[in-house]
Amino acid sequence: MTKPEKKENQKEQSKDNDVSKANENKANQVKEETYEEKFNSTQEKLLRTMAEMENQRRRFEKEKKEAFEFGGFNFAAESLSIIDNIDRAIISFKNDESLKGNKDLPKIIESIEIAKKDLISIFKKNGIEPIDCINKKFDPNFHQAMLEVENSSQEPGTIVQEIQKGYMMKDRLLRPSLVGVAKKREEKSEKK
Repeated sequence: MTKPEKKENQKEQSKDNDVSKANENKANQVKEETYEEKFNSTQEKLLRTMAEMENQRRRFEKEKKEAFEFGGFNFAAESLSIIDNIDRAIISFKNDESLKGNKDLPKIIESIEIAKKDLISIFKKNGIEPIDCINKKFDPNFHQAMLEVENSSQEPGTIVQEIQKGYMMKDRLLRPSLVGVAKKREEKSEKK
């Protein structure tokens, strides 16, 4: 090869090298974008995973707190029948004609009432309180209407009779009060 041909050949090689370098730079830019996109994608996944873990932690804390506060909920609800039965026993003893002359009856009733007070005390320590409902407005969230009582002295919808006492455990309804609700007395018109 002659010198001019060599120069020509070198120029072509130089152009090829420049084109090759330009292609390589473009490829590097594409790779950099891909790495940046991968980084952003990974960062987003990490943030979502961390947020999900935090939400799960909060959920577990709430469940743990509720389990601690209301773990005995079913036991407490079933234990209410003990108080009901104690009340029925006291009423039964007081109304039994054959026991009225018995000199030991007051002592028996007193002993039963002491047991009832102890049970009520245990309930109060655990956040179980009776629902006060007489002369209150009927609320279906806390009361269950069993009957309507004609009563002109009370406003309609007012509770005038408690059939079974209701209870709350902290801020949850343990058992609704079974109640009688006042209604307007129906006046019969006389036909002439």
